[in-house]
Amino acid sequence: MKKDTEQKIEQLQRIEQSMQNILMQKQQFQSQMIEIESALNELKNSEENYKIIGNIMVKTNKEELQKDLNQKRELFELRIKTIEKQEKETKEKASKIQTEVMKEIEGN
Repeated sequence: MKKDTEQKIEQLQRIEQSMQNILMQKQQFQSQMIEIESALNELKNSEENYKIIGNIMVKTNKEELQKDLNQKRELFELRIKTIEKQEKETKEKASKIQTEVMKEIEGN
């Protein structure tokens, strides 16, 4: 196999590792989004509201807590969109390199 082809295969392996990291981050953000959505749903029916600050739970204003959770949700939505863009770009790059490798292998 040509040295160029070997380098492309190594590059594909690095891209695969990068893709695994991207997917792990995406999964973590999605999990946090689920927690935020759950908290917002619980907040709708609650009379007393508490917020965890450090190691303590503090009684807080419902509207203030709702605003805080909505801001966090927006932040995680943005992070997920960014990760999805990275994921798409990485897949496209891998696909291109994979096609090049296959052409080179079939050409031999």
